[in-house]
Amino acid sequence: MRVLMINGSPRPHGNTSAAFDEMKHVFEKEGIEVAEYRVGSEAIRGCIACGTCAGTGKCVFDDAVNEIAPVFEASDGLVVGSPVYYASANATLVALLDRLFYSTHFDKTMKVGAAVAVARRGGLSATFDELNKYFTISGMPVASSFYWNSVHGAAPGEAERDAEGILTVRVLAENMAFLMKSIALGKEKYGLPAKEKITRTNFIR
Repeated sequence: MRVLMINGSPRPHGNTSAAFDEMKHVFEKEGIEVAEYRVGSEAIRGCIACGTCAGTGKCVFDDAVNEIAPVFEASDGLVVGSPVYYASANATLVALLDRLFYSTHFDKTMKVGAAVAVARRGGLSATFDELNKYFTISGMPVASSFYWNSVHGAAPGEAERDAEGILTVRVLAENMAFLMKSIALGKEKYGLPAKEKITRTNFIR
């Protein structure tokens, strides 16, 4: 099994990385392969709604989005982590996720999603909610812990001293591993849920 981890921090050894490292230890212990990308310092532009991906199945801008897409397709789960900027996720990460989810046509149903937010003090729950929306529009079950998936820390290394936050992401990884394995068994025995045709409706006609 494989989990894709996308780190939205521009700092290679920052507090988001510390949270991810805690989760990776659990995944490795559970025999789950980890593919990790740190995108916070990448030059990733936002979607321009050109519609090219509707015909090609990939984004017109050939950057980290198209590099990560096949890894996402081959993965059983996705963890997205971000530092908090103005009570929101890193804008570079948001640009990548917008384009990654919109431009790819593969079925994401039952891939397990998990979001992790890291901040000095506030804006964690708003960022957590923001990131979870990518999963819940895509048929992806959301993994949870015993608390909202958040870790506190400002200076590098401070997150490791947030005992409750580190425990939160460790339990999150354990629950996510269980959920991915359980879904794999369910798919083997029962298959995926039947798809219904979607009727798109607009508020303005």
